[in-house]
Formats: sequence, C-alpha cells, structure tokens
Amino acid sequence: MDKKFVSVLIALVVILAVIAIGVYLIDPNLEFPLDRATVPLRFLFVVIGLAIAFAVYLATKENRAWEVGTREVVWMAIGAALYAVFSWLFNGTVFVVPSLSQVSLRPAIAIPMFFGYAFGPVVGFFTGAMGNMFGDALTGFGLSPQWSIGNGLVGFISGLPLLFKDKKKSLDTVLIVSGILTVIGVAVYFVNRSLPNMLFYDVEAGIFGDAPISLIAGISLLIGFVLVVLARFLFGKDVDIATAVTWGALGNILGIGFAAISDIWINGFSPAAAIVGEFLPAAGPNLIFAAILVPLLVVAYGSYRKQSGR
Repeated sequence: MDKKFVSVLIALVVILAVIAIGVYLIDPNLEFPLDRATVPLRFLFVVIGLAIAFAVYLATKENRAWEVGTREVVWMAIGAALYAVFSWLFNGTVFVVPSLSQVSLRPAIAIPMFFGYAFGPVVGFFTGAMGNMFGDALTGFGLSPQWSIGNGLVGFISGLPLLFKDKKKSLDTVLIVSGILTVIGVAVYFVNRSLPNMLFYDVEAGIFGDAPISLIAGISLLIGFVLVVLARFLFGKDVDIATAVTWGALGNILGIGFAAISDIWINGFSPAAAIVGEFLPAAGPNLIFAAILVPLLVVAYGSYRKQSGR
C-alpha cells in the first residue's frame, strides 16, 4: 500500500479520534460543555472537513507535498502545542471581538498558516485542528469540533502552494478569489447592520445583546484583505513571503467560513447571522494578523535555515 496514502489517512484518523476523545471525555468537565443534542451534527461537519482534505489529497496524491515522515510528525506536535498555548493566552474574555457568539482576537492564527506553508498541508491541518481543540480545552469554555476543523482547514489550505511547481502562478488567482469572498462578506454586513452583538452587556442596566455588531468588526475582513494585498506586492520579490501571506488569507477565509456556515445547522443561525455575527468578527482580525505576523515567521524561518544550512 502507498506510504503517502497510509500516512495521510492515519493523520486524519488521529485528528478525528482525538476530537472524539475530547468531546466525550474532556468537554463534559469544562465550564460550558456542549449541548449533547448537537454533537452528531458537529461530528458530521468534522467528517465533512476531513473528507474535503482527503479528496484534495486523492486528486493530487502523486505530489511530494503529501509525504509525512518523522520530520513532519515532529512539526505537527510542535505546531499544535504552540497554537494551543498561544490560543489559550489570547482566548476567553481578554480580547473579545463584537460578535454573535464567543469570538476573540487570535494572533496565533499565524501559526497554522506558517506551519502549513513551511511543512505541508497535512502538518498545517494537524496544527490548526489539534491546536485549536487543546487551546479551547485549556481555556475551559468548551470544545467546538467544527471550529477546530475550520482552523485545521486554515493550515491545510495554507500548505497547498507546495502542490505547484511555480508558486507565483497561483498568487493572482488566489488573491482574486479571496477578494471576491471578502466583498461578498462585507456586503452581507452592510445589508444586515442591525444584527445584535450578543457579547454587549451592561449588568447594572440589565442590558444584554442590545447593541449591533460594530462597524470596525463588520469591515475588519476588508481591512485585513487590503493589508494582505499590500504585503503581497510589498514583498513581491520574495516569493516565499508573498505566497505564504496570500494562501494564508485564502485558508483563513475558507476555513473560518466553513466553521461559521456550519453553525447555520448546528446552532440554528440564519445565514446572515453566521456571516455577520461569526465569520466576519473571526476571519477579519485573523486576516490582519496574517498580513503582519506570517511574513515575520517566514523571515525568521528563512534565517534559521540559512544558519543551520538546511
């Protein structure tokens, strides 16, 4: 049996198994455990996300990007651990974004983006999915399996440039797709500006969720996309930085979009609520951090490789 096939399959099965263990053994002991009635739907979207990744592998299985050896396994563990710890540090109520549900600033999103780009889509998927799950567990607010898979897809898509012999050829197309999705998301916000910010509260006045999603949260995705475009052309001569930022942006939009859209069925949100109340507040700041932090990580890794001769 093909070694790459076995390696990719094992990695995805491990992700599924760890999420299952977390939901049934860890989550009930957290501060806000999942509504058990929604668990089957959450796992349905977990399986859908894993199936998407496996389908991409099957379509491009001859590519060397799918090789998973000892080196990749080590980077999976390091990436997941780093993402879990930094997600925990910035999660909770420390840096809360106006939203329909619990959304916080996550500069750590740059970690699965970078690990995916540097070490391949399988490493990126594992880093994003496992790091998010354990980060949520450390925070204590409960696990959201579909959001962990969404974070996994962020890292997975960030690693797809390895499928292309010429990385530059894909950049314009990826940037255009990201731009179209950004415009659609922001347009939905302006049509639904009255959607309440359910994290706005004034205990003394007895007010909860009576303020709309703020303008800055609504247009944050556009701000982030503009920064990504600037980074793409500012570092145009450095193909590694330009590619990592551009593909990281697409991974963020599609991965976080996958998680937010799943809540239409899981939490009963309307499509507008899922986009305006969850997707934009989460994906927008992520995109800003991608444009700023991913180039720094790529430069640091490049310096490390030169010094170590790798």
